[in-house]
Formats: sequence, C-alpha cells, structure tokens
Amino acid sequence: MEQDAIFERLLHIITNYRQQRTTDCFVDYLEPDELRQRLRLDEDRGHGDWEALFTWVESYLAYAVKTTHPGYVNRMWAGANLPSVIGDIIVACTNTSACTYETAPVSTLMEKYMLATMLKLVGFEQGCGQMTTGSSNANMIAMMAARNTAIADIKNRGLFAQPPLYAFVNADAHYSMDRAANILGIGTDHLRKIAVDEHGRMDTAFLEEQLADVQARGGVPFFVAATAGTTVRGSYDRIEPLLALREQYGFWLHVDGAWGGAVIFSEELRRRFLPHLEDADSFTLDFHKMLGTALMCNVLLFNRHQDMLRSVCSAGDESYIFHGGENGEVRDLGTLSLQCGRRVDSLKWFLDWKFYGREGFAERVEHYLELCQYAEEQITRLPELEMVVPRESFNVCFRFCPPKGIAPALFNQQLRERMHLSKRALVGTGFVNGELVLRLLITNINVDKPEIDRFLAAVIEIGQELLQQKTGLRNEDTMRRS
Repeated sequence: MEQDAIFERLLHIITNYRQQRTTDCFVDYLEPDELRQRLRLDEDRGHGDWEALFTWVESYLAYAVKTTHPGYVNRMWAGANLPSVIGDIIVACTNTSACTYETAPVSTLMEKYMLATMLKLVGFEQGCGQMTTGSSNANMIAMMAARNTAIADIKNRGLFAQPPLYAFVNADAHYSMDRAANILGIGTDHLRKIAVDEHGRMDTAFLEEQLADVQARGGVPFFVAATAGTTVRGSYDRIEPLLALREQYGFWLHVDGAWGGAVIFSEELRRRFLPHLEDADSFTLDFHKMLGTALMCNVLLFNRHQDMLRSVCSAGDESYIFHGGENGEVRDLGTLSLQCGRRVDSLKWFLDWKFYGREGFAERVEHYLELCQYAEEQITRLPELEMVVPRESFNVCFRFCPPKGIAPALFNQQLRERMHLSKRALVGTGFVNGELVLRLLITNINVDKPEIDRFLAAVIEIGQELLQQKTGLRNEDTMRRS
C-alpha cells in the first residue's frame, strides 16, 4: 500500500471516529479478560501487512473511551481542542526532539514565545519557564529549585551533613508532592501536611505553628505549596497570608495551579480565586485540563529568577549536544530540562493560543464555573441527592441519599460502578472529611445544562434501581428467616 493511500485510509478512519465521538455511549465497556479475548493481542496477523495494522487501529478506537462524549465527566481533562489535535498530528509527522534549536528551530521559538506570554500574563518579572511532562514533574522541579535555593551548595554536596529540610502543603494537596519529597531525598516524613479549614484551604494559623516548630528543632522550612484547586473539593489556598509568613521564615512559595490555575485567563476569576499570584516564587498550570489542549501540556514558571532552570536542571558535560546562544541567551531548551529528549508540545499549545486567545479561554473557564453553579443548584433542589460539602469552585461533591440503614459510601460506590458498566456516564469519586463523594467535574466542551440534567437524572434513576434491588433482596432474606 502506497503512503498516500495509507494516509487517506487513516484520515477516513479518524473522520468516522470524530463524527461518532459524542454519539451512542462513551465506552463499549468489557472486563479485562473479555476485552483481551476480543482484541486478540497475541495474534500474528503478518508483518508488513497494512490491512492488519488498520484492524488494530479500528479495534483500539472501538473499545477506547470517548473522552469527548458528554457522559465523560470523570477527570480533569476531556476531549482535546481541534487546533491542538492538528498540532499533535504535525508533531508526529515531523518527529523531532525539542531539546536543541538545530533539531527543532520553529518549536523552540514558539515555546519561548509562549513562555514569555505566560510570564507576562501571570505577572512574573525577570523570570523564566519551561514546558514539562505534567504538573507532577513541575511540582518536583519547583521543590528542587526551593531546595537548591535554601542550601546553596546542595547541588554539589547533596544532602550529606546538611540541616534537615521541611516542606509544607495542604493536607489535600496532590500526591505528586509526596513523590517529589521522596525523589529529592527530602523524605515524606519531612513533608508536613497542614490541616484545612471549613473551605478546604490550608489553616494558616496551624501552618505558622508548624513552621515555628520546625525552626525551633533546627530544621529549615524551605518550601510551601499553595494549591489552586484541590483535586477533590477544588479549594484554593489563600496566597496573601502565605506571603506574610514567607517574609518571616524565608521559604519558597509555589502555587500548584495544575487544575484551578486556568482562572488566570479571566480577570474577574483571577481576582476572586488567585489574588497576589504575581508575588509567588513559582507557578504551574496544565493546559490539557480545563483549557482542553491535547495531553500533555504543562508550563512551569519562575518569578524573579531568570537563570533558575539552568542552575537547577543543568549538570554534567552537555557540550556534545547543547550550544550557547548569543549574549548569554539560552539557545537549546534541553539544557533547562531534566530530560534530554523533549517532546514538541509547543506547537499544539501555540495553535490553541492563537485560535482561542485569552478571551476565548476566559469565556470557557467562566462558563464551566456557571455550569458547576447550575449543577449545585439542581442537586440542592432534588430530594434524592445532596451536596456533601458546599462547592468551592469547579468541583461538585455530591451523593445519592439512601435511606437509613444503608451505608452511603458503599451505596454510592456501587451506584458509580453501575453508571459506568451500564454506559450511562463515567464520574469520579473522592473523599471529603472521610465521606465518599461523587465528584462531578465539568471540563468537557460538549457538556451544558441539558447534559447536566440528563446526568443527574441518570444518577437518580440508577440509584432508585439499586435501592429496589437492595430492598428486594432484603425482603427475600426476611422471608427466608421467617
């Protein structure tokens, strides 16, 4: 088969898939053993056989989750923006690494342009930034920058014979903070998790007590991370009181905006959720979440530290691959990265930015917040449902209310699984104050008020079916005993 015919065939398959991506159900779900049998992964269909290859492609699409489908409300990301999909296709066709200018000249300039644009938007002066593999990696690099700043010679001498370092995060912070503490040699025991207030925000009074305790014991409180949108409740830690504590204790203040950082595109929402962000030391944001850029697309920004990435990430003899620019300008972005090979993520980011612009992203984020408010209002008025905690931002934490005598957590877990297996919707779960909640996230452009109404109606319908089944089983058990 000629290459032109191969691409035509591929385009036909992709077109058919995209036409059906919001129809029918969001997944043709099968249990692992049955799906394995259907896929016949161990079957040898002949090497070099393009017809066999396209059979594998069609099998993948047939059983893949349609993340663009309105029934997909499970994660902080959903189907990708078309401009970024185009960017990903071009990146796959050109197949290069964004580590050096000579192998990726256009993407290097695009990435620098987008980083400068974001630094200006956030309000970071004399700063620097990079695209990373995701917010988990970005959080770790931010913690490493804080570690290296706290102890100047740690890059060469390591943690040996150094005072103990302590980091502080919201008790509901992302687990990437634990992993960063492990990877960087800080130790998870030195990652102190700060209790939250009734809004799910770090209790700054308790944080101050912990900071003072560490300092009194001879430790160094080197890093505090404010979470801008916790994973379950969507809570935003207040930055202003953390700035006052930074003046006193000298720690690095990082803002993890992987989820909720998207509010920076709306002036109104930024004032509401992230005032004083411009005074933080570092900030990370995932474009692939609320903003819809194809996975993965993350940015990490540093404030007032133009050379921070070079000093933190660069080490060893790089002369065989990286070359300096004129007047000290960084020419090859790989020297600022923990990776050698870097995927070209800047093209899809750039295309999304040029297509939607700040205004388009602001409208999207504002609309998502309006839909979350609408969902909360509907849940409040429906007697079968209840909000477990009031909504803080973009996360709607609710549950079906079973009658007394039926454990809510187990019931709602079973309800969620039945929603999934019956192909009605895929919604996430989480725990708030020890209570299991259904976590509704609206980050899908194909979800609007009618889709929310249908989703909540499905929750009630399946919840009632589950109740009837449990009641019937209970009655049968009573009859047998009598």
